[in-house]
Amino acid sequence: MALQESGEMYLETIYVLSLESTAVRAIDIGEHMGFSKPSVSRALGLLKDEGLIRKDKNNHITLTAAGEILAKRIYERHTVLSGLLMGLGVDEKTATEDACRIEHYISDTTFEAIKAHMKKYGKK
Repeated sequence: MALQESGEMYLETIYVLSLESTAVRAIDIGEHMGFSKPSVSRALGLLKDEGLIRKDKNNHITLTAAGEILAKRIYERHTVLSGLLMGLGVDEKTATEDACRIEHYISDTTFEAIKAHMKKYGKK
């Protein structure tokens, strides 16, 4: 399944918000991402159609098993790349923003090499 960058960003946001709260709502996602209610609603509908999220009777949003796998993968990339960039001396704001862009395009091969390099040289 080829998910677009925006879909990956929504999954990552849902994952991060779920770490902070047991109830993730569309309004929480919109506020976190700075997107309008209609934009969030459309994106969530697409993710639901792809089987990556589900909504309960209270409209709380959770990741399906497949959605969680993708979200964790994206989040790991974000945290590892942010850490790498900050380790190189990039300020946190810039490192986080750049990692957010890179995480969607970096190949698995390159990402695994970065992780191996960081592990070898004592970085997380």
